[in-house]
Amino acid sequence: MRVVTWNLWWRFGPWADRQKAILDVLRVLRPDVVGLQEVWAADDTNLAEWLAGELGLYCAWAASEAPERWQRRIGDDTVGIGTAVLSRWPVVERAVLRLPVPEELDDGRLALHARLDAPGHPVPFFTAHLTSGGHASAVRREQVAALSDFAAAHRHGTGFPPVVTGDLNARPESAEVRLLRAGRLQDAWEHADPSAPSATWDGANPYIPDGPVPGARIDYVHVGPPGPDGLGRVRAVRRAGHGPVGGVWPSDHAAVVADLAGPDGPEATAPGRPGS
Repeated sequence: MRVVTWNLWWRFGPWADRQKAILDVLRVLRPDVVGLQEVWAADDTNLAEWLAGELGLYCAWAASEAPERWQRRIGDDTVGIGTAVLSRWPVVERAVLRLPVPEELDDGRLALHARLDAPGHPVPFFTAHLTSGGHASAVRREQVAALSDFAAAHRHGTGFPPVVTGDLNARPESAEVRLLRAGRLQDAWEHADPSAPSATWDGANPYIPDGPVPGARIDYVHVGPPGPDGLGRVRAVRRAGHGPVGGVWPSDHAAVVADLAGPDGPEATAPGRPGS
């Protein structure tokens, strides 16, 4: 099972060209499930729903309830922002958690749960977007605690381990990421090639002014302990979308791609999958 997490940089920069580049990257990756952060919605068009339609995937979407801070940055109060899950299997349950944050930092960040009707073992999948800023580690620790409880509440009734993805806005050694690992969630990047570049927020990206050198890994796929016969075990992990596509960088973040032991073979094709 191929899992992707990606922050799509909302409606910033050359967003129409970036939209096409994002689609091109995902088409090449052929993911089974994708966690998306900073997804835009405007003029009866939703980026996640459009991507799902182009890729033949199902879509679960959660809109931010506090988009005003984002809208002021682009001077357009008609554009919404939210979090989404795309899946090759139907979404049979959905839940949204508004992450705890002080009022002065509240820009409506969410965690989204989608239970995926994969053959044999439903997949409890989660994606989240934590508060940014070097000053906000304590806030993110509270958000990680809430996210861990949220995942625990929705992981029942399946042999597949919870898969928790997202932009955590924190480095692997940070207290907040360590707290997530303490909840028996393994950082999939532990299975990466040690020599492979790991930065998902990289100064080489032209959208990052005065970016970090050599960069930072702040986007993650975490997975719970494997289920029966190694179900959900991490097989491989790498970056994607970390360079220009047709001359356009898709986002200010690179994606993380993790391959997990999961449903495969002919029986894994979901009946009635859109676009199939």
